[in-house]
Amino acid sequence: MDWNRLISDKRLGLEQYHDPQKQTRSDFQRDYDRLIFSSPFRRLQNKTQVFPLPGSIFVHNRLTHSLEVSSVGRSMANEAANLLIDRHGKDIQTAKLRDMADIVATACLAHDLGNPPFGHNGEKTISTFFSEGPGLTLKPLLTKHQWSDFANFEGNANSFRLLTHQFEGRREGGYAMTYSALASVVKYPYPSTLAGTKGKFGYFQTEEDIYLKVADDLGIPEIGHGIHARHPFVYLMEAADDICYQIMDIEDAHKLKILSIDEVKRLLLDFFDEKEQLHMTDSMKRLDDPNEQVGYMRSKVIGALVGGCSKEFADNEKLILAGEYEGCLVNNIKGRLSDAYARCSDTAWAKIYNAPQVVDIELAGNRIITYLMENLVGAVVEPEKAYSRLLLEKVPRQYDVRSEHLSLRLQAVVDHMAAMTDVYALDLFRTLNGHSLPAV
Repeated sequence: MDWNRLISDKRLGLEQYHDPQKQTRSDFQRDYDRLIFSSPFRRLQNKTQVFPLPGSIFVHNRLTHSLEVSSVGRSMANEAANLLIDRHGKDIQTAKLRDMADIVATACLAHDLGNPPFGHNGEKTISTFFSEGPGLTLKPLLTKHQWSDFANFEGNANSFRLLTHQFEGRREGGYAMTYSALASVVKYPYPSTLAGTKGKFGYFQTEEDIYLKVADDLGIPEIGHGIHARHPFVYLMEAADDICYQIMDIEDAHKLKILSIDEVKRLLLDFFDEKEQLHMTDSMKRLDDPNEQVGYMRSKVIGALVGGCSKEFADNEKLILAGEYEGCLVNNIKGRLSDAYARCSDTAWAKIYNAPQVVDIELAGNRIITYLMENLVGAVVEPEKAYSRLLLEKVPRQYDVRSEHLSLRLQAVVDHMAAMTDVYALDLFRTLNGHSLPAV
């Protein structure tokens, strides 16, 4: 791969209208702004990140998480671009690396767009509805690839679909994003039939031709049977996401009194050598509020990890461009940063992700999503029934629940389910159960 092809401002669905003239904003900046003002991005404000949506204590939701990931991704991309330009000089290829920050920031904004309500467990609930729940009876009616898409439902693949699919009444090319931004979102560049035991993949069969067109235009090679190399910017987007959810989850856990201030200090100060720890401890003496102390340490840790990951990216440029880099940036940085990050990860799994309030939202979310899936899938399988006709009237027109093909009707149900916010899903659940009626 080479940077000159990888960084392309060609837009999906608008290829014939490309205007090379200089604009106030670059096409990559337009990508970023387009997502900021989009409905799917706005809906993230009512989707759970890890902890239940806030009561008296504000914790992260999908929207605030995505904004922070985008900020970190932009900083990391800027540092990596500077390292690469210093190494190569300002030739034709590396001059385009100045656009790296905008492309990565956009990919970071988009990385969670396709995730359903109620956190990561929402993905699992949709997939298991088909793989081990009521949807299992539909397997004989679908092709192997169609079934694999449903039984391995993946938020990353759904993000790519949201950005590229022409929903009913919408324009060709979806959000008409640049090829580089689209490729930078695809963490797992292969179809669901190659998802393996982890169930990860990058695009549904319905968008496979789009991904292959983008990959071919950018010069992204196939490195295995049906498996493509990642676009290099994926590594930066992934690292920004890893850093934010790991460090910010610890900050949220402190606010919710799951972790004490002493536990957080031990975890976050461990990222630094003794001299820097003494400096930070002295600085925190001027902060009486423990939340401010955690915020200070969090900012220092993120800065250190951004520096470590951007250096790891630049140092491994050749391997990355060859499609031979293995693993993710955060896990490959060495020394103190790596060890401290691993301890944060271990603590998160032991104390945060199994905390009572997290388990409660997962249990409730599982019940709500399963119930809604049962009703909506039942309606598209037997649309002639009176109840089905009533229920399908509630589905937004952009979802083709009346397609002549069962697979597309099921895909429309999944599209609708994944687009729901926590609040909307709960309200619909109550309505269908007769627990919520309009005011008389």
